[in-house]
Amino acid sequence: MDYKIKKSEEQWKQELGADRYKILREKGTEFPHSGKYNLHFDAGTYVCGACGEALFESDSKFNSSCGWPSFDESIPGKVEYVKDTTHGMMRTEILCATCGSHLGHVFDDGPTETGTRYCVNSLSVDFKK
Repeated sequence: MDYKIKKSEEQWKQELGADRYKILREKGTEFPHSGKYNLHFDAGTYVCGACGEALFESDSKFNSSCGWPSFDESIPGKVEYVKDTTHGMMRTEILCATCGSHLGHVFDDGPTETGTRYCVNSLSVDFKK
């Protein structure tokens, strides 16, 4: 994919720091229940932790009890979907459509009317009130 924001991996490493780089650029995963946004429910917008692009509105966030921040929809056009067959599973990875950074995965087991659960790493996003 051709992303609007392009940086070398060295630039990303310097800007993001080790923990965020591992999640956002190397497709890592936080330990469940460890992220600062897991049980965070203030009103605002969740933005990409790498480039600042708006990804999820707070009114789409819900407590899924899975251990990671969960949303039932993204802001249209802001998330890219990629088939992921790692770890012996068939999943759909979600990336920031602006910079290609890894956010987490999306599943079709959500409890709301959308039936969708975007499972996102806290280190993949920032929050703006």
